[in-house]
Amino acid sequence: MRSARGKRWPQRPRVAGSWLRRSALGIAAAMLLPLGATVAGVGATASAAFDPAAFDFWVDSGMGPIKTRILRAADGNTNRVAYVLDGMRAPETLNGWEIETNIPQVLASQNINVVMPVGGMSSFYADWIAPSEFFGVAAGAGSSTGSGGLDGFAGGPGKSYRYQWETFLTNNLRWALRDRLGFNPNRNGAFGLSMGGSAALTLAAYHPDQFSFAGSFSGYLNNSAPGMREAIRAAMLDAGGYNVDAMAPPWSPQWLRMDPFVFAPNLIRNGTRLWIAAASGLPSAGDPPSFGTLNGMGLESLALANTRAFQVRMATLGGGNAVYSFPPFGIHAWNNWADEAMRMIPDMSANIG
Repeated sequence: MRSARGKRWPQRPRVAGSWLRRSALGIAAAMLLPLGATVAGVGATASAAFDPAAFDFWVDSGMGPIKTRILRAADGNTNRVAYVLDGMRAPETLNGWEIETNIPQVLASQNINVVMPVGGMSSFYADWIAPSEFFGVAAGAGSSTGSGGLDGFAGGPGKSYRYQWETFLTNNLRWALRDRLGFNPNRNGAFGLSMGGSAALTLAAYHPDQFSFAGSFSGYLNNSAPGMREAIRAAMLDAGGYNVDAMAPPWSPQWLRMDPFVFAPNLIRNGTRLWIAAASGLPSAGDPPSFGTLNGMGLESLALANTRAFQVRMATLGGGNAVYSFPPFGIHAWNNWADEAMRMIPDMSANIG
């Protein structure tokens, strides 16, 4: 493929046709049911929004001071570390895993130090090319409405400055954890939901010394499939009013670098242990009849199509370093992700530190 100026962009590998067709079928739902939405979900793993055993850990960065929540391993070790990544609506107060689940406490009880970055709404935990703005209008010209609307012109994270989340997680935070808390900077784990699942694979693909394990729950792992960029565009507009073009131009090296389908060979070459999960989109007993459940069904169906495409891609490359989990029930909701984390934790525990 060539740009208007004749420059040749890197060619993207082809995906198996059946999964491409399935992805395309899910795009219409994604445009109406934004990718950034999540459903709270009610289940045994629900918890209060604040864990007094965790503490705030502030680190300076190119984005300014960034808060991370730390929960220490029960046995006091500093060798076993897991980064727990949020979804697209990541708030500036607490990480969603602390707000919605007891998974951080479970990890700590399994003698794993828990690192919960706070913030990064719609960021994909990436280094963006520019601050998010529209039509050259600087952030702060509009008001915040809470979702979509004029949020694109409001100030806020990633708008008054450029998101640099990959640099933060793999440089600023990594070495601050080592120098100030004594945490092992190597052979860490990373996992996340939706946006955070895609990001966990990206971190492991390009920073194999830091991450020996990566988990993706309901991630969008085929970002350059037909219609996916526009689905992500709609999701980012809805989740805080962010402009995907400020993250990476279409079909640019930066965009392809973020696509797990494209960088799958890195994960195989690195020998990264992977846990790749997506549910069927059928509601479980913990998902009550509601618009939120309908929303979560559509989103999870699209995530499943993306995840199956990634599975086929890995298989064609001969990759045997991934565990795949496709539960028969589950939607794009916290109860699904908490259940999946419980299935994943023993495997992650055996492959970090």
